[in-house]
Amino acid sequence: QVQLVESGGGLAQAGGSLRLSCAASGRIVKVNEMGWYRQAPGKQRELVASFTKDGSTDMADSVKGRFTISRVSAKNTVDLQMNSLKPEDTGVYFCNAEIQTDWTGETWWGWGQGTQVTVSS
Repeated sequence: QVQLVESGGGLAQAGGSLRLSCAASGRIVKVNEMGWYRQAPGKQRELVASFTKDGSTDMADSVKGRFTISRVSAKNTVDLQMNSLKPEDTGVYFCNAEIQTDWTGETWWGWGQGTQVTVSS
């Protein structure tokens, strides 16, 4: 019904940059929320940055000033620009979205497949 496809990620040195992109496709009337979470080994999945239903952004304190989230509404994509990377940013980054799929208000909520980000010291 809806797919989230992530791209980007990979290996970077501390202080470097990476860019992630997530594209939603399928039955999309409106993207209600869309953003990025991450999961480090042995830890719970946590919010990195996300656009909320009212159009504002939520961002983890640990990435403020270093990461920027942006979106192209017409393409149903959300990008995450990650600068000044730190080893503790290492993890699997997942795109997450809540999407309205028809005009009755039915919604879909789910995750992308995840993309690995590794930051070496």
